[in-house]
Amino acid sequence: MAADTGAAAVPRGGDRRRWFGLVAISVAVALIIVDSTIVNVAVPYVVSDLDLTSSQVQWVQESYTLVFAATLLIWGTVADRIGRRRMLLIGVVVFVLASVLAALVGSGTALIGARIVQGFGGAMILPTTLSLINAGFQGRERGIAFAVWGSTIGGMVAVGPLLGGWLTTSFSWRWAFGINLPIGLLIVAGVALFVDESRSSRRERIDLVGAVLSAVTFAALAFGLIEGRTYGWWAVTKPFELGPWTWASGPSPVAVAFAVTLVAGATFVVRTLRRTAAGRPTLFRFDLFGIRSFRNGNVAAMIVSLGEFGIVLSLPLWLQNVIGYTAFQTGLVLLGLAVGSFAASGLVAVLSSRLAPPQIVRIGIVAEIVGVAALGFVIGPSTSWGAVVPCLFVYGFGVGLATAQLTGVVLVDVPVERSGEGSGLQSTARQIGSALGIAVLGTVLFTSAGARLDSGLAGLGVPESGRTAVVDAVVESAGGAIPALSRDPRTAPAAAVAEQAFSDATRYAAFTAAGFLVLGLLATFSLGGSGGPAGAGGPGGAGAGRHRPGYADRPDADAPAVT
Repeated sequence: MAADTGAAAVPRGGDRRRWFGLVAISVAVALIIVDSTIVNVAVPYVVSDLDLTSSQVQWVQESYTLVFAATLLIWGTVADRIGRRRMLLIGVVVFVLASVLAALVGSGTALIGARIVQGFGGAMILPTTLSLINAGFQGRERGIAFAVWGSTIGGMVAVGPLLGGWLTTSFSWRWAFGINLPIGLLIVAGVALFVDESRSSRRERIDLVGAVLSAVTFAALAFGLIEGRTYGWWAVTKPFELGPWTWASGPSPVAVAFAVTLVAGATFVVRTLRRTAAGRPTLFRFDLFGIRSFRNGNVAAMIVSLGEFGIVLSLPLWLQNVIGYTAFQTGLVLLGLAVGSFAASGLVAVLSSRLAPPQIVRIGIVAEIVGVAALGFVIGPSTSWGAVVPCLFVYGFGVGLATAQLTGVVLVDVPVERSGEGSGLQSTARQIGSALGIAVLGTVLFTSAGARLDSGLAGLGVPESGRTAVVDAVVESAGGAIPALSRDPRTAPAAAVAEQAFSDATRYAAFTAAGFLVLGLLATFSLGGSGGPAGAGGPGGAGAGRHRPGYADRPDADAPAVT
């Protein structure tokens, strides 16, 4: 994979070397995706071993997510300046060292600290992998490379729970973090051997104030979207604990977070526009939004992300708490998604010679819609894995097509020397879309589960106080209380109602996710797609990276900012 100085990247060292480099880059993506899903499986074991409080449990998961979402744009832009391979290597080293620390900790506070450092490392890795692919591949090969990258993400979302279940049950939850050490060493060796350095010709100082404003904006937005259902959108409905400090009354911390988002975001935009006009360094230049494929592609990617992985939130809960599968068995079922995603990457080479990337994106999203909607129809208290796996395969197949090709469409007209900047914003758009999707789908899942359960218990003649206790137990535990209700003969009838209610809620969440994907499909029609196959000079085609019509045709396109 090749260096660039603002022009198109020209491969050197042979095709085989570049493809080996792609393997190393894809494994780097797999590292952060698998880790996030493994941790979700390992949390119950961590709680037991370290005696975590409920607040610490929350921050073990959320600290990583918030840092990751907040700094994607920063590290993507920095990578353009200091070198994308260098940033990828730094990110992998930071992530692995933090993982080793997490595997060795003896307290919840130390684990949260390690997860924060992991968030920085993960945010360094994700956009840099995108920018390296954008800089190192052209034409039809770029579409294939993005397909491998996208299928890795889709597949690892499903493989993570399986690996996590095996490691935590057969060995220790500490191996859920420790496994990152050997994987990280392989990545470092592969990147060092097969990936050439790539950086922008721009030599500007980093806008530190802009970086802080960006981080505050996206961290506050992600927190608000993720935690709105927990703490209340406007007024406090549950005390918010941060160390020894408790927020128990008044306006919700979520409402305050949204206010911070507006103030910090507006300040960032105004400041960036003024500094750009004055020719001073900025974290991000808004002229990228003048590129039609970049602007419309990011909108489409954000909408698609609302529903793309939403079912992964509710399906494992339903499989374990209603169907009765173990974490490992749940991982086996979710392998259907991984197999479908990897199968899609093998088909991209054929499709890319016949269809334009936006058309491949639409095929993928249609497959996602079919798979998710089918899940909505088959889910029930007695559904077998045989009915679920084919739906997940179709869904995973769609993810493998849509995620990768949509990423390629977003970046196809972005100048190579600004690949990190564009990749950082694209990754941030997807992350915010995912957070919003989780907020909406989580609300649909737990609100409808509570309502259906309360109605069913009323039909059994359970008094209001009893209904409230059962509903609260089931909803607060995300369905985890259902197996205990089933084991007690006195509460077995209530357990049956709870199983039906949680199944119905999971179905509603699936249909909601399918609805978001329909909106995402409609959004892709703003991308065009009649320009021919990728190898024929259309988006991502042979001309991509050399003549970029959405960008280079503007007279000021390549004018560097004045330091």
